[in-house]
Amino acid sequence: MITVKGLCKNFEHIEALKDINFTISRGEIVALLGPNGAGKTTLIRLLTGLLSPSEGEIFYNDEKLSTNRVAVLSQIGYIPENAPIYKDMSTYEFLHYTAQLKNLSADIFEERLKQLIKSLELTEAMNRQIGELSKGFRHRVAIAAAVLHAPDILILDEPSEGLDPNQKFALRKFIQKFAARGLVIISTHIMEDVEALAGRIILLNNGRIIEDTTPFKLKYKMPDKDLSSAFRRITSSQQAQS
Repeated sequence: MITVKGLCKNFEHIEALKDINFTISRGEIVALLGPNGAGKTTLIRLLTGLLSPSEGEIFYNDEKLSTNRVAVLSQIGYIPENAPIYKDMSTYEFLHYTAQLKNLSADIFEERLKQLIKSLELTEAMNRQIGELSKGFRHRVAIAAAVLHAPDILILDEPSEGLDPNQKFALRKFIQKFAARGLVIISTHIMEDVEALAGRIILLNNGRIIEDTTPFKLKYKMPDKDLSSAFRRITSSQQAQS
């Protein structure tokens, strides 16, 4: 479970996030939405420990991120939009290196690797150099690296950007399977992903949460019952008021 209480982040005279509060429980897939500049990236960087809040606290299973940083971050798998991977390594070499960084024993690594090769369909990529792989394969390798240590929480930034329909289907299947035992946060602009995956939307604008609802309820705010239309109407009206 993630609990965020009174979270604020300031950059000099800019209030990037203002009084953010929410709780996400095991089993949820939550889509983090908002126009560019809404505060999504700042929030993700706070959740993953890359930034420290100006005010407020983040709790993972009742542990404070601010006081138990190493223990808390060991529960998280994070895949940024352009995940850093070593293109001159083979897939196996890169994942083995990642396992060493995470202090996984050889036995645990091999067992986890077998599971991930199957669930992410990585068999044909294992002995190939990462730089030679398609974008879809590289993305799946990055996900495998992020979850090798079996985290409880998965945070993905633009998870299906640039993937073909088959790759999107495989990724969504993996995310849904992960959420059966943990929780998932996806930050995306792709409404197709939101409707296919998310049971809940946290919509940010101007550094604040303006909606915390379901995709169904959000899209039914519009006569055409379209999620993209609802997103545009709500965020544009908020910007006009600011």
